[in-house]
Amino acid sequence: MNILIIEDDLRVAELIQRGLTEHGFSSSLAYDGLSGKKLALQHDYDLVITDVILPKMDGLDLCKEIRQTKPDLPIIMLTALGTTDDKIEGFDAGADDYLVKPFEMRELLVRIRALLKRNNKSSQHTGFIIRYSDLEMNLHSKLVKRSNKDISLTPKEFKLLEYMLQNPERVLSRAEIAEKVWDTHFDTGTNFIDVYINYLRKKIDKDFDNKLIHTKSGMGFILKAE
Repeated sequence: MNILIIEDDLRVAELIQRGLTEHGFSSSLAYDGLSGKKLALQHDYDLVITDVILPKMDGLDLCKEIRQTKPDLPIIMLTALGTTDDKIEGFDAGADDYLVKPFEMRELLVRIRALLKRNNKSSQHTGFIIRYSDLEMNLHSKLVKRSNKDISLTPKEFKLLEYMLQNPERVLSRAEIAEKVWDTHFDTGTNFIDVYINYLRKKIDKDFDNKLIHTKSGMGFILKAE
């Protein structure tokens, strides 16, 4: 497995690289956003680890650029900014996971392995279309339509809706969504899931009389045509 590390703090970058090497990973280093973007797009990496605050191009813009060309490349963001809004901004830019500094190397390794495992599984399911009621999702093209109307979703919104489409008419608890969509590293004490459910409602249900996303008080959420 080959991992790209984009981090302008030389000490932190070398600590991460040393930890990865000790656990059998190959890695490359970039110390600014533009160099990281060039490496990410020119070479085949299994995963990218990037800081948010970088010279020449910040990690959020870098993540968006990578996502345009390599939508399935796992990305972990590292940052000292740990508020709910900061994390949502990172996820909306296309990050798969978000780790707040300072962190332990073993925690980073757990997240890396979880993302690599999930990415290997999801690669077996590309090219399929999931439908429920008048809602349609193409897992290959990443397009979502409702009644033939295109719906634009962020990467995290897409993953959340994908899981709901794969489990229609079944109540999904916040803990289950945290585990399946955020790979168990999601802090269920925050309101992340409710924020993203509200994002989906505005895009999926707002312009339609038949609402599909429902809240079951005290239990979770359900995708159901009522």
